[in-house]
Amino acid sequence: MTKYLSLFLLLFIFSCKDASKSNEARTPITESETVVDNTKTDDDLSAISTKDFREFKVLDSKLITKAEIWERINPQMEDFKEADYNRLKPMVLESDMMTLQKHIADGKFNYEQLTKFYLYRIRKFDRENDLSLNSVISINPNVIKEAKEVDETEFEEGMHPIFGMPILLKDNINAANMVTTAGAAALKNNKTNDAFLTKQLKSKGALILGKANLSEWAYFFCGDCPSGYSAIGGQTLNPYGRRIIDTGGSSSGSGVAVSANFAAAAIGSETSGSILSPASSNSIVGLKPTIGLVSRTGVVPISSTLDTAGPMTKTVMDNAILLDAIFGVDTSDSKAINPLLDNGFYYEDLKKARINGKRFGAPKRLLEDSLYVKALEDLKEQGAVIVEIEEEKLGLPNFLRLLNLDMKKDLPAYMEAYANKDIAMRTIEDFMAFNLKDSLTSMPYGQNLFKGIANDKGDAAFLERIKDTLKTNGRQYFDKPMRAHNLDGFLSINNYHAGFAAVAEYPALTVPMGYQDNGRPMGLTFISSRLREKQLLEWAYVYEQASKARVAPKDYN
Repeated sequence: MTKYLSLFLLLFIFSCKDASKSNEARTPITESETVVDNTKTDDDLSAISTKDFREFKVLDSKLITKAEIWERINPQMEDFKEADYNRLKPMVLESDMMTLQKHIADGKFNYEQLTKFYLYRIRKFDRENDLSLNSVISINPNVIKEAKEVDETEFEEGMHPIFGMPILLKDNINAANMVTTAGAAALKNNKTNDAFLTKQLKSKGALILGKANLSEWAYFFCGDCPSGYSAIGGQTLNPYGRRIIDTGGSSSGSGVAVSANFAAAAIGSETSGSILSPASSNSIVGLKPTIGLVSRTGVVPISSTLDTAGPMTKTVMDNAILLDAIFGVDTSDSKAINPLLDNGFYYEDLKKARINGKRFGAPKRLLEDSLYVKALEDLKEQGAVIVEIEEEKLGLPNFLRLLNLDMKKDLPAYMEAYANKDIAMRTIEDFMAFNLKDSLTSMPYGQNLFKGIANDKGDAAFLERIKDTLKTNGRQYFDKPMRAHNLDGFLSINNYHAGFAAVAEYPALTVPMGYQDNGRPMGLTFISSRLREKQLLEWAYVYEQASKARVAPKDYN
């Protein structure tokens, strides 16, 4: 794809240049700054993002069918009819978790009915029809039984608001009774135990509804494939324009499913832009936490340096609730952070949030975007101070090498410790050899990024130098203007500054800010320093309430 934005061909404008040019002033920003050809303008990229998906090689999965997905669930759904779906629809569509909990407390429906509503909707819309989105890979075969058990538990005061909420997991996150495929044919039978974060959700009563499609291997595999494609799940499509608007990646299915109201919320994962991109592209809220706040063990990796899971939701309040449900100290995670927080920290006082006097840096080169300018005006009306800034002229040298060298060691470590023991493959080379056995099914777009990993001969000392340089540059990129202008936060668009936030290990949160003329959703992205998730959520909540920018995709109402 000269053609499609490839989130993990990541290498920012400067990574495509030689080191002597890495400090040049940067060209106008593009989506995630991840284009290979840095001569393209935003207008060029807009044209690219409306490319017809029929020009691509694969639409529907060749490895799973709708019948297979629903074989075990359909008998359990026989008592839930179209009339039940239509009765619940006005109460469930676009409702946040607190509203859903109130309806349940008022006796309007129960957790089993809510779960069946989402299942009915996924079955109705997601695959093998004119509105199909290919956003869900698998369904938890026990979720209806688990919902019934939740109904038998009295909802006590103080119980976590995630209780009984049906949640989708990106299919690189381990969950018992389901396979974890990362979208790859080689992992089709990777039945595992729960990841740490899955246990966190279950411990608070959340229901694991199923697994969401993703850009295969979290978009660090093919290099020439559209975002949202995986061999297992097929091509994820955007509900705001099935064949004309990119889904973003790599948490494509999570973003699409939340936007289309297929679940109460979803978990995505990000290395650099993989939550922010599909969240903004599908008009939802996505948070990439500080690295280490949320456990990464039991998640198919790219980079132990940069990977993190995070919440993807329709509202900021739901995002705070979901983050609150998944954070926790995992002693198996080398970057685990103990924030010494009690449950409720992120959401209990969110409605009291104010931004009077908060100072935000707005890069001058983004001021050509009318939606961004409107968002800044909305923030000013709420009392924020907007400071126009020039960005630091810093590059991200050897970013691709970091991902190569991390994945080369981190994937075998996952396979050894957290994958199904019956799968013999361990290394990148093992998976490449598997894919060659049936390349049209396993790798229709090739596996160029895997080839790059296999061919990268960098040693451990070189990797540590890369990490140090990137982290220093990433933090300077934000810290210098924040100190110089006494800023509280940095305002971006979509995942435009995802790479800098990634290497700085800083949190970033995107919230819907409107739609381009072609209907493409756009997000306002808040970035701040380490462990300032609460502040990001507060700022985003105030903006969300002032702007009310999200509009549900019309064909799925």
